[in-house]
Amino acid sequence: MSAQLLEGKIIAAQIKQDLRQEVRSLKQKSGRSPRLVSIQIGENPASAVYIKSQKKTAQGLGIEYTLETLELDISQKTLTRLIEGLNHDETVSGIIVQLPLPKAIDHRLTMSSIAPEKDAEGMHPENLGRVLLGNAKLAPCTAQAAMQLIESTGITLYGKEAVIVGHSEIVGKPLSMLLLNKFVTTTVCHIATGERGNLAEHVKRAEILVVAVGKAELVKGDWIKEGAIVIDVGINRVEGKLVGDVEFEAARERASFITPVPGGVGPLTVTMLMRNVVEAFRMQEKL
Repeated sequence: MSAQLLEGKIIAAQIKQDLRQEVRSLKQKSGRSPRLVSIQIGENPASAVYIKSQKKTAQGLGIEYTLETLELDISQKTLTRLIEGLNHDETVSGIIVQLPLPKAIDHRLTMSSIAPEKDAEGMHPENLGRVLLGNAKLAPCTAQAAMQLIESTGITLYGKEAVIVGHSEIVGKPLSMLLLNKFVTTTVCHIATGERGNLAEHVKRAEILVVAVGKAELVKGDWIKEGAIVIDVGINRVEGKLVGDVEFEAARERASFITPVPGGVGPLTVTMLMRNVVEAFRMQEKL
């Protein structure tokens, strides 16, 4: 039997309906709408697609959206000064800096310069620390999206075996904390796991498998445990076609639930970003 598809678009639509009503209510109480400022440095086709999706989603929810486009040769000091100005701007609810960044710009320093209460991506050290403590209000968007998809299956998480392939600060690390906070037994694999030849062994144990590496079909279909939930975060272009980090067709024959690529995690990530913006607005307005 083929796995049931976990389509992010469907879950996102349900969340957006709630957010739309919430934004209307917050506007009535405060007299203004949440506002997201997106900072793009230079031009990048991938980030351009994400920005377009952000703007469309924000406008559909009643969230104001402003794009700040900066030159590729901007200095760290100038970027930090701009962010600090936005931190003090009471009309700004959330700030996001688009990736990838130029080599001259330090990603961690940039994330740290955003006020924690305006951190739309949930990547400020304070917000990541709150994920660790289990009381995060603003958590990394892609990790939240993956968690939302897992929970949408309706399974009991307590005591389940989860394996995350990829230990990035955007997905793997924060998602491991979100799962641990639900008492899921969680293993995180990375490049050293693969170099030792142990990746397949770990994946085969996973009742919940999340793969976020960015390497086309790294995880083979016959590694998937029967009945597993498979969340494929990877997006790779191969011969003009988008594919994930998991061998989709083979994995689908073994899993109980699986995300398609595209159409799985991606549509939900933008929605989680907007949910963070609304939550940030609520925190700032003390509503």
